[in-house]
This record gives sequence, C-alpha cells and structure tokens, in this order.
Amino acid sequence: MAGVAIPADFLYDEDTLKIGGLDCPNCAAKVEQAISKMPGIAEARLTFSTAKLQVKYDPALIGLDKVINQVKSLGYTAYAVGYQSGLSDNKSIIRLQGLDCIDCAAKLEKRILAMPGVNSAQVNFGAAKMEVIHQGPVNSILEVVEKMGYQGRLEGATDLKVPPQSLLASNKYVRSTLISGSLVLLAVLSHLVNAPVTWTHGLYILAIVLGGYLPAKAGLAILINAREMDMNVLMVIAVIGAVGLGHYEEGAAVVVLFSLGNALQAYSMDKTRDSIRMLMEIAPREALIRRNGTEITVPVQEICLKDILVVRPGERIAMDGKVVKGISAVEEKAITGESLPVDKEVGHTVYAGTVNGYGSLEVEVLKLAQDNTINRIISLVEDAQGQKAPAEQFVDKFARYYTPAVIAAAFLVATLPPLLGSQSFHHWLYQALGMLLVACPCALVISTPVSIVSGIGSAAKNGVLIKGGAYLEALGDLRAIAFDKTGTLTQGQAVVSDIIAFRGSPNEILTIAAAIESRSEHPLAAAICRRGQEEGLILPPVEGFQAVAGQGAYADIKGQRYFIGNQRFFKESELDSPPQMQIELEKLQNQGKTVMILADAREFLGLIAAADRLREDSSRELARLKQIGIEKTIMLTGDNERTAQSIAAAVGVDEYQADLLPEDKVRVMQELLDRYNQVAMVGDGVNDAPALAIATTGIAMGAAGTDVALETADIALMADDLSKLAYGIDLGRRTQRIIKQNIAFSLIVKLGILLLVIPGWLTLWLAVVGDMGTSLLVTLNGMRLLKTPQGV
Repeated sequence: MAGVAIPADFLYDEDTLKIGGLDCPNCAAKVEQAISKMPGIAEARLTFSTAKLQVKYDPALIGLDKVINQVKSLGYTAYAVGYQSGLSDNKSIIRLQGLDCIDCAAKLEKRILAMPGVNSAQVNFGAAKMEVIHQGPVNSILEVVEKMGYQGRLEGATDLKVPPQSLLASNKYVRSTLISGSLVLLAVLSHLVNAPVTWTHGLYILAIVLGGYLPAKAGLAILINAREMDMNVLMVIAVIGAVGLGHYEEGAAVVVLFSLGNALQAYSMDKTRDSIRMLMEIAPREALIRRNGTEITVPVQEICLKDILVVRPGERIAMDGKVVKGISAVEEKAITGESLPVDKEVGHTVYAGTVNGYGSLEVEVLKLAQDNTINRIISLVEDAQGQKAPAEQFVDKFARYYTPAVIAAAFLVATLPPLLGSQSFHHWLYQALGMLLVACPCALVISTPVSIVSGIGSAAKNGVLIKGGAYLEALGDLRAIAFDKTGTLTQGQAVVSDIIAFRGSPNEILTIAAAIESRSEHPLAAAICRRGQEEGLILPPVEGFQAVAGQGAYADIKGQRYFIGNQRFFKESELDSPPQMQIELEKLQNQGKTVMILADAREFLGLIAAADRLREDSSRELARLKQIGIEKTIMLTGDNERTAQSIAAAVGVDEYQADLLPEDKVRVMQELLDRYNQVAMVGDGVNDAPALAIATTGIAMGAAGTDVALETADIALMADDLSKLAYGIDLGRRTQRIIKQNIAFSLIVKLGILLLVIPGWLTLWLAVVGDMGTSLLVTLNGMRLLKTPQGV
C-alpha cells in the first residue's frame, strides 16, 4: 500500500549458530566483533556460556553460509540451529569408550572433521562423548571411530544408560597387562634357573608382542588415519629400537609398564566420569501414569504433558511436575545437593530423579523427558567439562611446541655425540630412544582437564552447577562478592507488618492498596495482596493501572485515582502530609521495614510496612566467606537507605548500596569491578540478569526451578542455600592449587628425566615409569577434588 513504511526489522532474517571450540570469553568477543563487521550484518550477539551466536542479517547482502565460513576462518566450527545446509543435516551424539588420552581425543576430532559431509565435530574428553553435525547416515563416522581404536555408541532417547561391565571388559589394557606381566615374570624366573637364553628372549618377545599389540594398533590407526604420531607410536619405535640393540628385558619392561599405566589411567578417568554417569542412571526409564482412569506403565519418552504420574512411597520420580494430590517428603540430593528430605504437598514442584518418601503422590507432568531438570543438568555439566580453562589453554599451547622440540633433540642426541667421537652410536641411540618416551606431554596435557572434570563433577553432585573450567578457576580468584538482597540474603517473601491509616480505617487502606497491587508482579505487591486475602477483603474493580518501574503504581477505583509507592515515587508531589507521617515513616524504616505510601490526588492516606525476613544462615555464611578469604561483601538493594542500613548491619556485609533501580545495579557492578577486578554477583538469575551478566562470575541461587537461571548464570546454586556458595569458592581454590601442583610436578619430572641424558643415565624403563607414573599421579591428584567436603 502506498505511503506505508516497512519497518526496518522486516528487511532482516534472524538465525542462531552453535559455535564449536569456543574456549574463552575473550575469544567469544573477538568472534562477535568479526561477524558484526561483515557487510549485511545488522546485529551479532555471541553468548559464551551457551556458545550460541545470534545474527540478524540482510539476506539480500549476505547469506548464512558466509557467516559460517567466516566463523570457520577464525578457527572455530559453526552450524545453524534448525538450519538445513544440505539435503539432510543431522546432529549425532556418540558416546565413546576407550578414550583415556586427551591428545588422542584431539586427533580423533581432527580425523572426523576431515571426513566428507561432516560440518562440525567436537570431542568432549571429560564426558567421553562426541557431537557431530553431518550429512547422511552416522554409520561411516562410527566406522572411523572404530578404526581409530575406540568404541562408539550412538546416543538415542531410549539409550542413555551404559550397561554395567566388569573391569576386564570395560578396560582393554587390563588383560594385556596381566598377560605381558606374567610372561615377563616367567622370563625372569627362567633366567634365574639358567634356562636357555633363546627361551628367555622368546618369552620377552612374546610379552612385547602380546602386551604391545593394543598400543601398536592404536598408534598405527592414528598414524594412518590422522597422519600424526602419538605416545603409542613413540613407544613402539622405542621398543623396536631396544630389541634391535639387544635389550630384550628392557623392551618388555617398557611394554608392561606402558600397558599398566594405560590401564590405571583409563580406570582413573572412568572413576572421574562416574559423577556424570551416576546422574544419568538416577532417572527411571518407565513410570506409572493414570490416563482415562486407568493406571499403566509406559516408557518415559511416551509420557505427555499434563499426564498424571502416580508415585508410590520409596519410588524415584520419573518426570518434572507439580503435585496435584498427596503429601510426602522427597529426597532431592541428586538435584540440589540438599541432604535432608523436602516436604511436598499440593502445588509444590518435584523433579525427575528424586526419591519419594513416606507418602503417595500424584504429579501433573510439566516437562517432557528430554526437557526435565536432570537431563538439562547432565547436558550443561558435560558441556562445561568440555570448556577449556585458561590454565588448560596455556598447557595446550606449551605442548604444541614441547613434543616436536624433544623429538628434534632426541635426533640430535642420537647423531651429534657419535659424530663428535663421544662414546658409541649404540649408547647415544639408546639415550635418544629414552627421550622419545619422554617426548609425549601426556602428564602435562592431562594435568588440567582431569582437575576441571573432577571439580565440575564434584560440584554437580553437591548441587552447584558450574558452566565451565573458566568459571571454576574464576571462583578461586574471587576477592569481592555482591549480593542482591531480596531472595538471597533474605527469604524473598515480604510480609505486611504494619498498616497505619491517616484517613479512614486500616482495612480501607489495605483494600485500596490490595486492589491496585493485584495488577502488579512486585514482591511487595504480592505481600499486600496476601494480607488482603488473609483478612477476607472484597476488592473493588480497578481501571487504568500503570506501574512505574522501581517506584510504584497508580490506578482508578470508582472514578478516583489512587497512588501507591515508595518515597521516591512521591518526591516531587505537593500533597498534604499529616503531621505524624514523617515520624511514623522514620520509625518503621529504622526497624528495617520497607514502607509503601498510599495517596489520592489530594493527600496522603496511610502507610503499609512490610518486612522481608532474613535467612537464618545469612550472617553465618557471610562470616564463612570472610574465613576463606573473601575481602569484601556488598549488598545491593532497591530499598531505602535506612532499611538497607538495618539489614546490612544484621547480616554483616561490609558495604551496601540502597535505592537502586535495575539499571543502577549495572552501574554499581561496573564500579565494583574497577575497584576489585574480580567480583561475583549473587542473585536469583532472573530480575538481576543485567548485573549477573556484567559481573566476573554470575551466580544464581535456587536455580533448580528456574529455567532462565540454568541457562544464563555462569554458576547455579541449585538449592536455595547460601552455604553452597562457600563450598563452591573453596572448590575453586582447591582446583587452582591442584592444577598448579600438577603442572609444576609434570614439568619438573619431565625436565629431571631429560637431564639424565647429559651423564648418559637415562634408561627406557625409567623413561616409561617417569612418563606414565607422572600421568597417573596427576590424574589421582586431580581426582581428589571428587571428595571435596561441603563443610569449609
């Protein structure tokens, strides 16, 4: 139609890209900046915690494929969520078995990415899974996984559980270690009884073949498929060299020690991953539901929204939902980390995977199986374990140069001294073979991720959801914490404590106030409405309701306009004030109460005071934060100065900021960051979203029932429990200490072994013991985080 302007937004398309390989917030900012500068891009927003890039673009100037190619040129993978780039783009999640080396995981990812039709591949070493975006069937990918020496199992909606296996079946190196170790022991005994040398050497060679078959097969697979050398290849070269030099017993010892190290490391990593496997096991696969008056047992995937779930005493609850009948107590430790059962009655929320107590419950299903809280926690924790922490990024860069440097040095050791006439070629070749075994940076590379995986897994078991290694490390660096008052330091439910009428009766004041506030969603409005219901008041109809953010509201009742709000709302008014109003106002505020003023167009009518009760543990937990090294605690609130001062004194915070609107909290948070550099913000994850976003670490409390908090917070305390905060910070600091210990120990041992080359003391078995022993020790050291106690 002529003369009608087309809104600018109509010219643009919007899409969301999932970005792979995004390891740090700074990298995310650079990607966002690069995409924003592309011609035709109107807006680009990249959220690091979810690795999702939202783009608004002009399809006449740029296509989504160009955006994806730009992301790939920056060194990351990208695919559009719900976007069909070919005839049949599929997203497959493959669970991996036998993945016990982080360097091997990187090589597997590289090989899968090189396959035709694969748009994106991400191997999550911590969770032992791979996410692939591909065209066509997944069978070819599974075949390559098998060729690379691993077992792959496609994850489906009905196949989330791994069947239990014996140690011999689940750990492929155990059998080869036992066989080769027995043969070496037999060879040693044969030597002691003066058996023929050919017999003894035959036993050593048999031990080498049977014990070295698996690593040789794995190394050859990576060499052929990925065209790279790993620790397995270096071991094979060293063992073949040892046999060629006549060191049969040392070659066999290297194989046995190497196989033993692999077996122990695989066992350790399996134990580390058990924290997630346990979560995956707790949700029932079937449930009893009532449909059309009939109770039937069905798989959870077939349960629909609004179905009625029948939960008997002692059973695990299969779905997220709302109690519609019954009273019981539910054990929620798997979700919130809360050790004591939580009372449940009609209207209360329950979660899949929790255990019903003494009573029978009927639950209305509110979420499908794939969307329930436990599955989202599993997904978020696994994604978090795949995110690289700053220390891990440093180690990766170091390892990239370390291995080639040591291999080059080994070549020089084997060639230069003999050329210069220093001892025999045999001697220096032997030393060089030992150096090859030290060339693989296994211990160094695994030192950080095993600590991160253990820390995040331990936190998840205790009701603290940490979105990645960067945030776990950031917890350890915190020196200041800002708290939103309502629902964090207080119980979050205000109760009307005083009603003072300047004109009319208290009931008349409450009736008008409740009528206006019935249209508002503010916590104080809810308190006034609850008091009105308790008093059995009949509320008059309301017209023309308008809210003023952070100040108050007004509406028309029976043709007359009424106003209700805080002092700021009436700051510029010229209404008549009763003589006792200021006295009453100050008295209530000095008691730490929040006061709402009711007025009409001519005069002030009355005061309604409400108090939000402090959490019983607020002051105790703030004191604990001081004990573990938090230098400053700050309370942010929209309450007036006197109320804020009273509450701040009661809970023991160092500073407070009062009379803050939502945008003021962002400004204050920026000031705190300028002062303290590392500042966390603790809130409910919804109303405080802007302040949580700008903080170094955004921490949401009571996130189990809040979808927004689960998605947006960097760290989510699943229970409404402040003690989890001190536990999380202590865990972060323990993680940092263990990472530093692991890195230092790995480097010192590697350097010490390499220095043995100078006097010519390096032996093959010592090189293997040093390398595999270090890998095992840093793994076990990282696993200590799984036992981090909740008490500080």
